Amino acid sequence: MPVHEGPGRVSAMVALPFFWRRLRASTRPRPGAAPLVKFDPPSLERAPAVTWIGHATFYVRLDGAAFLSDPIYSERASPLGFAGPRRLVAPGVPLPALPRIDFALLTHDHYDHSDLPTMRELAGRGVPFVVPSGLAALVTSAGGRVAAELGWWQAAEVAGLRVTCVPARHFSGRGLRDRNRTLWCGFVVCGRSSRVYHAGDTALFAGFAEVRRRLGPMDVALLPIGAYEPRAMMHPIHLNPEEAARAACDVDARISVGMHWGTFDLADEPLDEPPRRFLAEAQRRGLQRRARVMAVGETLAF
Repeated sequence: MPVHEGPGRVSAMVALPFFWRRLRASTRPRPGAAPLVKFDPPSLERAPAVTWIGHATFYVRLDGAAFLSDPIYSERASPLGFAGPRRLVAPGVPLPALPRIDFALLTHDHYDHSDLPTMRELAGRGVPFVVPSGLAALVTSAGGRVAAELGWWQAAEVAGLRVTCVPARHFSGRGLRDRNRTLWCGFVVCGRSSRVYHAGDTALFAGFAEVRRRLGPMDVALLPIGAYEPRAMMHPIHLNPEEAARAACDVDARISVGMHWGTFDLADEPLDEPPRRFLAEAQRRGLQRRARVMAVGETLAF
């Protein structure tokens, strides 16, 4: 598997209390969910534009095409319907309200990014998927069709857009015995005049600068800013907000949008802390006009 792997060994003194706190949070939701606004149907037709559905799910219009990233509409990010991280804010746009979907991106196989019930619903609508190496089997198990299965730096033309699979520093696995058997990634989607980068799940690494060097500056970078505490566990797999701001600089993003916060309670930091820290660091770096935190349901034209 690739060298940009995620967690190594974590002390039981760190891991066991963490999982106990996650179990408790799944039954006693904490405050601080991302704000929700009523979506504007005409805005869903605008291009180029991104609409935040929640977590790492965006509805993106680029040139004449539309796609979803890491779609999850389930109430829990879990293999179990009765346990695991519970959705704290409703999806910003109901799936039937999306005007068109030409394809869906899956960055890796974790439950908060590859949601089987949502995949089945999209498959029933005939939506094809673009996935990293090894993930096609999960899609086909949900009845879906794979438009492209890509390794890092491989690209495919899908719905008139060029989709490039790019490295991430993370890991994969849906159970106890399948660690890193499938690839994890980000995606750069290029139209005639705009580039959108979805980083997936990732920690800080030199790959951000490599994305810029190989594919050019990004018009929009969708960067994870949440699920970063405790750092002893999360540092190798998730950006913290300050690192996300650095990543925005590394990919030379004209607009950077914080994601992966306020939808599911996945880690120990206060739920509403990531956007405050992200915007503060962006201001410190002189990026305040280029960094955005969206409400769930909001559309950003670019």
